[in-house]
Amino acid sequence: MSKKIKKIHAPSCDWKAPVKTDSATKNKDRINRYKGDGKWAGVKVEKYKNQAGGWASIARNVLIGNCGESAKFHLRYFEISQGGFSSLEKHRHEHVVICIRGKGKIQIGKKKQTLNFLDVAYIAPNTAHQLSNPCTEQFGFFCIVNAKRDRPTQIKKV
Repeated sequence: MSKKIKKIHAPSCDWKAPVKTDSATKNKDRINRYKGDGKWAGVKVEKYKNQAGGWASIARNVLIGNCGESAKFHLRYFEISQGGFSSLEKHRHEHVVICIRGKGKIQIGKKKQTLNFLDVAYIAPNTAHQLSNPCTEQFGFFCIVNAKRDRPTQIKKV
């Protein structure tokens, strides 16, 4: 003999907001307004890397990841001027590159390919990679990486 169980639905006014944790209280909603020319309001244009060598004519903007967000990813925008390039490197974390301005070259492993507007590249862990701009217009791209990540190992060209 089976009993029928009647489901009781609590009215929506009985819902209670979850208790905020420390990480949730640090987060603040915001919109970074695009100002044009590869810049966002309230976002500082930074050097690509603090140490010199192995890269040229590239700037970095951290859009998500510099303001205490608890996101498990960081969103950065890089822009490479004509003749510029990132370091040839590899690391244990994966990342995604999305071309949003101009076009450029990407080396993944030993293959070199062109990245055009809205092309998306996935770079697997421990894969050597480099981005460069052989064109006259700026090459800009979003880069999504893990918030917790290892330091890259720079690879010397042979």
